[in-house]
Amino acid sequence: MWLWSGNLRVRLTVVFSLLFALAGGGVLMGTLILVDNAMDYSLNILLADRYTSLKPYDYEGASQLASSAYASKQAILDSMHANLLFKGGLTLLAMWVAVTAAGWFVSGRLLRPLSMITATAHRIAGRTLHRRIDLDAPPGEVKSLADSFDSMLDRLDEAFAGQGRFIANAAHELKTPIALNRTLVEVAMGRPDSPPEVRQLGENLLAVNLRHERLIDALLTLARAEDAVTERRPVDVAELAAVAVASTESLAARHEVQVVRELSAAPVVADPILLEQLIRNLVDNAVRYNEPGGWVRVQTVAKPRHAEVVVSNTGAVISAYEVPALFEPFRRLTDRVGSSRGSGLGLSIVRAVAQAHGGDALAVPRPGGGLVVRVILPRTLSAHAGRGPAAAAVPTGTTGADPL
Repeated sequence: MWLWSGNLRVRLTVVFSLLFALAGGGVLMGTLILVDNAMDYSLNILLADRYTSLKPYDYEGASQLASSAYASKQAILDSMHANLLFKGGLTLLAMWVAVTAAGWFVSGRLLRPLSMITATAHRIAGRTLHRRIDLDAPPGEVKSLADSFDSMLDRLDEAFAGQGRFIANAAHELKTPIALNRTLVEVAMGRPDSPPEVRQLGENLLAVNLRHERLIDALLTLARAEDAVTERRPVDVAELAAVAVASTESLAARHEVQVVRELSAAPVVADPILLEQLIRNLVDNAVRYNEPGGWVRVQTVAKPRHAEVVVSNTGAVISAYEVPALFEPFRRLTDRVGSSRGSGLGLSIVRAVAQAHGGDALAVPRPGGGLVVRVILPRTLSAHAGRGPAAAAVPTGTTGADPL
């Protein structure tokens, strides 16, 4: 059964080989039967002629002649069988080897267009929608399949290009009015004759405006992360993590949260801007959804084939069944306790960025409260970046321990 789950070229070659072996064996057996019948008929005629030369009353001579003729006939037939089986078997074996080799060659030629389609599909999975199969072959089933695939790629390329244009236009159309509103509010608040009520209203409007700006930035980042990652270069995850942690120091001080760094060099090939946003979102979430006097630990680890970013924090107790919903857009960590902090896109962006680089993001609850979020990033450029492989869960005994 293992054979039928393997390479299609191997399976076709084996089918050709078996069919030829069965057909050749059948032809050899049929030849033996036909030759045996022909030889038996010819020998009988030859012996009959020898019987006619005897005198009618020579019974003893007839008996001796019959015994000798039967022995000679059987010896001739046995020799013929052995000779035909040996030489015919060798011929069949040589032809079987030649046909098997020819079957391997022919099946390779027949499957070459399918190999081209498969290779193109792999490149498309690597986010290169501009490539086409453009199969140069006579009309047929494979040519029709390749042309249909090219037509599908044309539509996909147009759709992704339209999505990119929409993101760019949305960024301009959404950010411009909000920036204008912020400017008008700041001008109104800066007037010398502005009463305290206006200043208080302006501060509230600026806070709402800032929240809208962050929401729009998060939505655009999420959209870009789910699109192609166009800029990849060698970067050290530890350096990006250090920058992200430094940018959240003031936020951690306001929330009375201690941030612990355990950063070791972890080089990867990635988009540094998206990767820094990923780590920043992790640390920002870990600080915001924490408790006074709590802690956040940020780790970067280099493995043989991938790098890891592990962020663990104290906080509210989270059940294991609630964790998968946290990666859905607009799902906040503490919705269940009535908090309205954040936009609910932090972990969604984290997973989208990780998967755009061929990795993944996982989370497990910490004993005593909080989360351990683990991001896996390939060390080298993945040919199938876009949807990362599933990885094993993080053992809470090693990544969730209290660092204090």
